[in-house]
Amino acid sequence: MTAGQKAAFERWWPEYGLSLFDGPLDTADAFGRVAPLVLEIGFGMGDSLLQMAQQEPDKNFIGIEVHPPGVGRLINGAGEAQLSNLKVYMADAMDVLEDCIPAQSVQRLQIYFPDPWHKKKHHKRRIIQSGFIDAVHGKLEPGGVVHLATDWEEYAHAMLEVMTEARGFANMAPAGGFCARPDYRPVTKFEQRGERLGHSVWDLLFQRC
Repeated sequence: MTAGQKAAFERWWPEYGLSLFDGPLDTADAFGRVAPLVLEIGFGMGDSLLQMAQQEPDKNFIGIEVHPPGVGRLINGAGEAQLSNLKVYMADAMDVLEDCIPAQSVQRLQIYFPDPWHKKKHHKRRIIQSGFIDAVHGKLEPGGVVHLATDWEEYAHAMLEVMTEARGFANMAPAGGFCARPDYRPVTKFEQRGERLGHSVWDLLFQRC
């Protein structure tokens, strides 16, 4: 971590940090209000999550990330922007889902550009697996949405297959495939570089039935 990221933990973690060990989260207590909840898993350096929290002040945002540099950068940005609608877990996503996120509490769950683990022998490490999606289903409110995005075409089709076969979800794409990028998802610098190189991005939107 940089010195600034380390300082961010000292200054801002008490404001924005959530602990896995506190157990089930009372979102109304954590945010001081009742509002639609957006949960992002694996926010990286946090730039797009910070932008979304700023753009959608009517929603509460929770980010989950295991890497301290990204967490430090995000909470520093949130503190500088004086955001009150963002909280962060620095823990394993599955542990947070199982132990902390209440059933039927999430309006939108988003996972952007997860590690594709492109070698076939590593596919079992991919986060988008049937067991994980089954766990996600119970955390979504009725009508809640799973939003996935990747720039790895093979993984895009693999995720589409997992989501299509999952029980209790309906594809929001009119033709049953991929969706156009929703306006609320910012185009990251990483994505902009990819576009200049001719890389594509695939968005998937599935709604809980």
